[in-house]
Amino acid sequence: MRKSFYLLAEKIDISSAETASPSKISDYIQFAKLRLASLVVFSAVICYIIASKGDFTWNIIGWLTLGGFLVTAGSNGFNQVIEKDLDKLMTRTMNRPLPQNRMSVMEGLIVASVMGISGVIILYKFLNPLTGILGFIAMLLYSIVYTPLKRKTPLAVFVGAFPGAMPPLIGWVGYSGQIDVSALTVFTIQFMWQFPHFWAIAWRLHEDYQKAGFKMLPSAGGKDKKSAMQIFIYAMFLIPISLLPGIFMESGWVYAIIALLSGAVFAWQSYVLLMKCDDASATKLMFGSFLYLPIVQLALLIDFYLK
Repeated sequence: MRKSFYLLAEKIDISSAETASPSKISDYIQFAKLRLASLVVFSAVICYIIASKGDFTWNIIGWLTLGGFLVTAGSNGFNQVIEKDLDKLMTRTMNRPLPQNRMSVMEGLIVASVMGISGVIILYKFLNPLTGILGFIAMLLYSIVYTPLKRKTPLAVFVGAFPGAMPPLIGWVGYSGQIDVSALTVFTIQFMWQFPHFWAIAWRLHEDYQKAGFKMLPSAGGKDKKSAMQIFIYAMFLIPISLLPGIFMESGWVYAIIALLSGAVFAWQSYVLLMKCDDASATKLMFGSFLYLPIVQLALLIDFYLK
């Protein structure tokens, strides 16, 4: 469903260059970005369980997990096919199967298509049609809009934030069958979170992104005060937005306290980056963002089940 849902699909794998795969199976795991796809699906499943208020069956959660994983993996695959030549230029991606010619472009297209289409069909058939349609839209936005836009304008991050925020929406709609105010609330929180999260990663990977001509930081100056200020502003806006469940979903004090504390820590980390404008602060913010979203979503889940 990241990074694409999809924006997430290229956000987490940043610590070092991906090592060459010793087997075809591990090449496919690398192609699908197994770890990342699993984290993306987590958001959808949590929001499905919240929407259900306990009225769920594990087999439906299983179909949501499988369908969401396949859609996300397919999106990741299409991204790598499109960026094969660009991946050769960046340290973190040069050892992927396509740049190393361990997988052909045709094989990549076939595998990505099978995964993506299968995932959409599963969501459509075993959850509801709207869930499948949302998965398909997210895959298209990530693959054919966001991916080529990265070399043209920093607005790619804004575009990518839409498929990147799809997992909670898909999870909620997977149960309810409709896009209501609650579904839009969980979508909006993840949408706003995308900006400080991704820009922290883009700061950390700025030099590597430049090799491929990617324009990911909001300021034309790259790692400067202007970029840091926008990161801080979005992190601050995330605090009131994270409290929307109290207005539209009748969440309680447990969620509000955890969301406020998490948001305050996240905003403080972004403020430190604004003051220092260094890679160490960006790295701390990046890891803080990895923790923020699951903490807030789990807090919302716990809050609803404590009622």
